[in-house]
Amino acid sequence: MNNVLLTGGRGFLNTILIEALEEESNMHVVTVGRSNADIQVDIRDVFTIPTSENFDMVIHAAGKAHSNPITTKEENEFHLVNFEGTKNLCRALEGLGVIPKKFIFISTVAVYGVTEGIDIKEEHPLNGVSAYAYSKILAETWLQDWAYKHNVTLGILRLPLIVGPNPPGNLQKMISGIKSGRYLSIGDANARKSMVFGEDIAKIIPLLAKKGGTYNLTDGYHPTFRELEMVIAASLERKKPIKVPFWFANGLARIGDITGNRFPIDSDKLKKITSVLTFDDSKARKELGWSPSNVLEKLAEILK
Repeated sequence: MNNVLLTGGRGFLNTILIEALEEESNMHVVTVGRSNADIQVDIRDVFTIPTSENFDMVIHAAGKAHSNPITTKEENEFHLVNFEGTKNLCRALEGLGVIPKKFIFISTVAVYGVTEGIDIKEEHPLNGVSAYAYSKILAETWLQDWAYKHNVTLGILRLPLIVGPNPPGNLQKMISGIKSGRYLSIGDANARKSMVFGEDIAKIIPLLAKKGGTYNLTDGYHPTFRELEMVIAASLERKKPIKVPFWFANGLARIGDITGNRFPIDSDKLKKITSVLTFDDSKARKELGWSPSNVLEKLAEILK
């Protein structure tokens, strides 16, 4: 049985990873996090790992996401958690008797810094400028140097929106809005977005740990907003969301630009909702045998 050190406690993705890795891959997972973890530490600070056991693999999933910083202090928090936290983790690993030889970093497609595009590949420049994206770029770059120095096989997963039970972020907002009847469908809602099913991520990790490299993961279908809306409404046995024309949504967005975060939509959010943004996962299919589930089918199963 392989020992795995997993950062990020038992949050949304980690709960999925733990169950899959322990039950399907026969791995023993030890969690690290500020709370609800086997080893409770704050990775923003220098720390040690108080254990004598050796780990075969580290999965670094801890990170700050799903928030829009307003102040400089809030922006710095992304840097502290996602970049400095990564460095603190690696220094803690150096303090162990044996440094784990396999390291998986959970990154994001946000590193590409694009708001629209079709089938974006791993070779695309890392142009992310948001506090979240830039902190992940710094962490990826630093980890590559660290892994090379310590002869560690490094795997980086750049993930889009993750689908699973009780998802965080925008998907949960969509589900809650449709459930309450307060969700508005904008225009044709035909913008496609890349998504990936959480359990599929867990299944690919053992293969990635052996090979290393950087990979996008998606379900390969990239559902439209309309398809997501219809699946969610049908699964929850709710009415189809009310449609509003783009010009009406644009007017609301302009109000949001003025009032700020108190309003549910602004011009940036509207652009994201109505722009096609998909990522190419052919590299993972070719090199890792990536064969993902269809997100729409899995989402329907989860919500029923």
